[in-house]
Amino acid sequence: MSVNRMTTATAPEGPDGVPTPLRGRDIERAFIEARLDALDRGRGGIVRVEGPAGIGRSRILAEAAAAARRRGTRVFQGAADPHEQFVPLGPLLEGVLAGEEPLADAQRLRDLAGTPGRRFWLLQELGDRLREAARNGPLLVVLDDLQWCDDLTLLTFHSLAAGLSSHPILWIVAVRGGSVPPGVRTTLDRIRQAGAHGLALGALGDRAVARIAEDVLGAPPGPDVLRLARRAEGVPRLLVELLGSLPGEAVTIENGTARLTAGPPAPRELPSVVRRLDQLSDEAAELVRTTAAVGGTVTVALLAELFGRSSAALMTAVREALDADLLAESGDRLAFRHDLVREAVEAGLPLSLRQALSRQAAGSAPGSTPADAAEGGGAARGDAAEADRLRAEAAELSGTAPGTAAERSLKALELIAADAPERPRVIAETIPLLWQTGRAARARALGATALAAGGLGPEDEALIRLALARLAVPIDFSEAVLQARAGAALPGVSPTVRARLLATLAVGLSMSGAHAAAEQVAAEAWETAAAAGDRSAEATLTTVRSAVSFHRMDLAEAFRQAERSAALADALGVSTSLWVPEALWHALLANTTGRTEEALAVVEEGIRATREQGRTAATRMWLMTRTRVLLETGRLAEARADAEAAAPAADDPGPGNLADVTLRYVMLRVALHTGDRRTAEAYAAEARRMRSDGAPVVRHFGTWMLALTADHEGRPDRAMAALDAVMTSPAADRPAYAGLIDPADAPVLVRMALRAGAHERAAQAVAMAEKRAVLNPDLPFLAATAAHARGLLDNDLAPLVRAVRLYEDCPRVLARASALEDAGRKLAATRKPEAVPYFETALALYARSGAEWDVARVGRRLRAAGVRRRPSTDGLSDAWPELTAAELRVVRLVAQGLTNREAAGHLSLSPHTVGSHLRRAFTKLDVTSRAELTRLVRLRDDGA
Repeated sequence: MSVNRMTTATAPEGPDGVPTPLRGRDIERAFIEARLDALDRGRGGIVRVEGPAGIGRSRILAEAAAAARRRGTRVFQGAADPHEQFVPLGPLLEGVLAGEEPLADAQRLRDLAGTPGRRFWLLQELGDRLREAARNGPLLVVLDDLQWCDDLTLLTFHSLAAGLSSHPILWIVAVRGGSVPPGVRTTLDRIRQAGAHGLALGALGDRAVARIAEDVLGAPPGPDVLRLARRAEGVPRLLVELLGSLPGEAVTIENGTARLTAGPPAPRELPSVVRRLDQLSDEAAELVRTTAAVGGTVTVALLAELFGRSSAALMTAVREALDADLLAESGDRLAFRHDLVREAVEAGLPLSLRQALSRQAAGSAPGSTPADAAEGGGAARGDAAEADRLRAEAAELSGTAPGTAAERSLKALELIAADAPERPRVIAETIPLLWQTGRAARARALGATALAAGGLGPEDEALIRLALARLAVPIDFSEAVLQARAGAALPGVSPTVRARLLATLAVGLSMSGAHAAAEQVAAEAWETAAAAGDRSAEATLTTVRSAVSFHRMDLAEAFRQAERSAALADALGVSTSLWVPEALWHALLANTTGRTEEALAVVEEGIRATREQGRTAATRMWLMTRTRVLLETGRLAEARADAEAAAPAADDPGPGNLADVTLRYVMLRVALHTGDRRTAEAYAAEARRMRSDGAPVVRHFGTWMLALTADHEGRPDRAMAALDAVMTSPAADRPAYAGLIDPADAPVLVRMALRAGAHERAAQAVAMAEKRAVLNPDLPFLAATAAHARGLLDNDLAPLVRAVRLYEDCPRVLARASALEDAGRKLAATRKPEAVPYFETALALYARSGAEWDVARVGRRLRAAGVRRRPSTDGLSDAWPELTAAELRVVRLVAQGLTNREAAGHLSLSPHTVGSHLRRAFTKLDVTSRAELTRLVRLRDDGA
């Protein structure tokens, strides 16, 4: 009898139209069920389902959603579409706003999504709505085909998953294996680092293949059918379509077994292959069809000759075919991922066309020169015009949509021949766009390849070196100096380009800590920039002037120049700035001088603006800067969260010098304050690496980090030995605080030096602190640090008490707590009762910051002063010995039913920080849900 088959879908259907069971995925289903069990207990997380096209990723997601619904879990499902990548947030919004039970206020969210400039608020609203939904029960959010998601969807997914990690929300995302766009790879790396579970789908085994064949054909397969089925190589979709596409008369069922009636069938088109071809651009689809026609394994040079174009002009089409998982690279050749795919593509071509292309390919001599070299290697006239159009679009979009601008610029580069005179200029235009959108490694490789090829004129080489220097400024200070210096030394460079190279060189020297050299180069750069009338170079050089004034301790002038620099950069537009963004320096300057609230306001605006513009590199720089501000204000959990979020990507082309002097330094300090020995050891290892860096400032930071670590371990002698090289370096290039990172480190150094018996070093630090305070009388923070250092050096209570008083109006929580502790120590020697209030206030400040190591130390001082129990200070409670004060405040608000965002509003924290406190509290208290936490709070606070 013949067989009727009703499906070509990944999830086969039986004769009654009901989907057949999922075959061969018992382990994967058990894993999903385990994650749903954990979700029922209040534990969310992320699951990444990965595998090649047709392997069954979407089916696994559908099974997970169905299993969750059976449990009563609320499910949101979205999927990306390759044709709708231009719709920002489309896949995620589809998931949470469509369906049977959309999020609350769906219309408001749609309105925000459609309003330019409101995407930041959309992210906040989405987070709020998901938190509110999670209060009523666990949520499952499913996002399919992550490889086709737009950049904003990727950023929003990662931000929401991180910010909501303490809520009962499980995210299951599916992504195609192999080559994916850089933004997708970055997102996958980030969620992997955050603890995402991986679920890699492999080929099905013979037993599962036989079961699927039975599902499709209605009877167990015979040996001939099994031989045909094995051609699918365990790929479920190809298997289903291969069997489902057989004509009805091609299969019979005899004695309960399905058999082929006339041997293996001729190749036929397969629906999934047709769909994937339809999703390609016309050029890429033509390339795939041509590859199939000529035999399925070809060189790009041969394809270029068949098309009559250059190999470079085919780059985008080749990449598109690779990304679609239709083709794969095999040495220097292209081949089909799967033989069935090649046959399906070939089956859709007319026989006459297949024969003509095969003959043409066979007639190409192995050593013949392809179209790359035809007509002198120049691009076709139409390609040149298209390249010009794409360059113009990239220039226009660079200030508002750098990601799109980068793609336009890359496309233009593909259309321009290797020896075209304009190619170096396009490379120089493309490098900063790639860097700004988080593709620094690719940008650097592009420039390095161009320089290595040689044959560049001075102007072209200078432009490429300028682009590489700009890229290197936050990554490798020494590399920035090298590239800028080499470019500026080239003969015959135009005044504008030379001015920008010198300005970038001055910035690189200043950031690296070579202050005297920076000042000297800046003087020459000013003359060149003035002659060229270049305002962009002027903005950068004004930042250098501010840094020079800072090094000279003239902070009023430093602020004036910093404000002028930021204003100039804003007026010019961020895309033309040589150091993106100049306002970073303003924020760092404000923070270092105690104007912390001003610094935080500048940073928050920088993060908001760069996120809206899609400037990945600038956003990371701002986040790194914010880690320093949050550290100094005692917001340790938030500082750690920012440092983790801004961690350099694995493929960053350099050591990440800005990360060295911000987030790595911050992570070590947080680890020391919280008693996190393992993390402290990890970042001490980073500090040892930093001590051999080519940039003086990085060496200084590494040295100070090692000194802090040694002192923390009770080895002040080793700490001072580490600092000797810094404190005896030439004054011109010595850090502005005599080897320290921040003015508040002066008392730390004095305490360290006195314990090591290095009185001269202590006196040197005090003299520097007092000189800075005298030169800048309008900055009380500097006066506080000087008084604190003096009190320690002289063992004098009066300066210590004065420091405490001066710190009261300063948001430097840790510095104030340290002064209170030191004043208490002095009083405890002779007047223990008077010391107790100082210790209690210091303890409360440390506790509020989450500085558990400091809390324990001050607690010991209180006990030595006769206080036998922990005082009732600002949230501290004997009923909650596991928690810090900050964690306890969050726990009590959450137990009252508040969302993370509502609790954040009450506590003037970010929701991300509240989530961090809550995660730590869950771990310490060994609870897994908010309901369990609420019961525990009621139990303990009622005194049971």
